[in-house]
Amino acid sequence: MKKKIILLTLLALPIVIYLIFASATHNQLFLPTISKNNKELPEWSSLDGKRVSLKDKITVLGFIGSDIKRNQGNIFNLNQKIYDKYVGFKDFQVVMIAKDGSQDQVKELIEKLSGFTENMSAWKFVFAKPDEIQSYYDSFHLVGKLDADKSTSEVIILDKDRNHRGRKGKNKEGIEEYKESYNTISAADLHNDMSDDVKIMLREYRLALKRNNSKKNFRLHEKK
Repeated sequence: MKKKIILLTLLALPIVIYLIFASATHNQLFLPTISKNNKELPEWSSLDGKRVSLKDKITVLGFIGSDIKRNQGNIFNLNQKIYDKYVGFKDFQVVMIAKDGSQDQVKELIEKLSGFTENMSAWKFVFAKPDEIQSYYDSFHLVGKLDADKSTSEVIILDKDRNHRGRKGKNKEGIEEYKESYNTISAADLHNDMSDDVKIMLREYRLALKRNNSKKNFRLHEKK
């Protein structure tokens, strides 16, 4: 009986801590799932030649086409409001899909970003043909659409299992809401909604890690 009480305490403590410190503006302990088991990124080329993968990463995914300069302001917003806050988490990354042929423009963009952000390691850029980009975008079955340049100002959040996460259900005011993406044009959307939702995602995994560690510690205690 005593061991069961210890186990329950160990499992409940992280949840209690989470509830105390959580600052989410909507009524969710975990970020809802919009769609499950989405496709992995194809083996598209990247600037450093390394494979970019979504698996086992919390990913902010975006599509920037070939007119990188036109989308530069959006990237800077995302960098300031989201990337700089969460780049310290080793499992966090921002992946941008661009048209093949825009590599030089992306290099210029990265050089500009590096003037404001020291750690650029979690920024990932991959390049593909227009029809490949469109096909991959369509696989998410989003409400939004890509423009003629195969770009959009909207970005989405994917968890470590490539599940698309967002807002679905009632918020704290009891109002039904649905949010599948975040508009990088809007600093307020990034600073408020998206920052809050990424924070929930990270806390979700942190909570799971604490719970697993608590179970391991209890098993060790039982063996002793």
